Amino acid sequence: MAKAPTFSLISILSLGICLPTNSQNTKLSNTQAERTHLHFYAHKALRGDVTAVVVAQAATSNTYRYRFGEMTVFDDRLTEGPNLSSRVVGRAQGMYASADISNPAYLSVYNLVFTEWGLNGSTLSILGRYASLSAERELPVVGGTRNFRFARGHARIRTYLDDLETGRSVDEYDVYVMHS
Repeated sequence: MAKAPTFSLISILSLGICLPTNSQNTKLSNTQAERTHLHFYAHKALRGDVTAVVVAQAATSNTYRYRFGEMTVFDDRLTEGPNLSSRVVGRAQGMYASADISNPAYLSVYNLVFTEWGLNGSTLSILGRYASLSAERELPVVGGTRNFRFARGHARIRTYLDDLETGRSVDEYDVYVMHS
C-alpha cells in the first residue's frame, strides 16, 4: 500500500518541476506599458459613394423597427478633422449586426487601420456594443498590431454629424490605449 502514494507523490512533484521550466512570463506591467491617446473622426456614407453595405439579414429583419438580425460590413475613412477634406489618417474596417430587438444597438467588430502619424500599418481591434442613440458610446480596445502590440483600452465615440437626407454620418473618436 505504501508504494501507490509514493509513486503518486513523485509523479506530482516531477510534473510541478517540469511545468515552470516550460513557461514564460509575458505579463506586461503598467510601468512598462506605453500610453497613447488618439483623436480622429470616422466618416460613414450609406448613399452615393457608400462605405457600408448590408450583407445579410434574417427573414424577419424587416419586421423589426431597428432591423434586428441585419449585418453590415463597412470600410470608413478616418480623418484628423470632421470634414471629408481633412487629412486621411486611416480606415475603420469591420462589421456590425443589429443585436437588440427594441433599441438601435449593434454588436460591432472592427479594426482601426492607421496610415499616418508614424503608425502606418498599425491596427487597433475593437469589439463591443454600439448603442447609436447614446450621447457617448464606449467600446473596448481588445488588441492591436505593430506599434500597438498587446493593446488594451477603450474608445469613446460621440456623434458629430448624422444627416439622414444624405445618408452621411461622422463620429468623433477619442481612443485611449496601453501597449508595448
